[in-house]
Amino acid sequence: MKLVSKDLTAASSKMVVLSILSRKESYGYEILETIKLFSSDGWVWYDGMIYPVLHKMERDKLIKSRWEESIETKRKRRYYSITEKGRKMLETEILGWKLVDNTLSKILGLQTC
Repeated sequence: MKLVSKDLTAASSKMVVLSILSRKESYGYEILETIKLFSSDGWVWYDGMIYPVLHKMERDKLIKSRWEESIETKRKRRYYSITEKGRKMLETEILGWKLVDNTLSKILGLQTC
């Protein structure tokens, strides 16, 4: 069941990817699996969604990548890691999303002012 709209996914994609990469270096499929795990399968991302995001973030110097051959499969895999610029953007994004979450919670009556 898809619980997160395409628009919300697009709006939060940078923050989600940067958050994952702030924990450890990762590759595309592993990022998808991490999102799936942390959302308890409620947030569906596809290969066709993640790679354009990763490529744009790399062009914007928020992340960097390197190729490495997998020991198990002998296939090359592209690993992504966060840059200093990406860490700074993540800090700013987190503050913005906390404000959005807090505001929506109040509007929806989940919190009192």
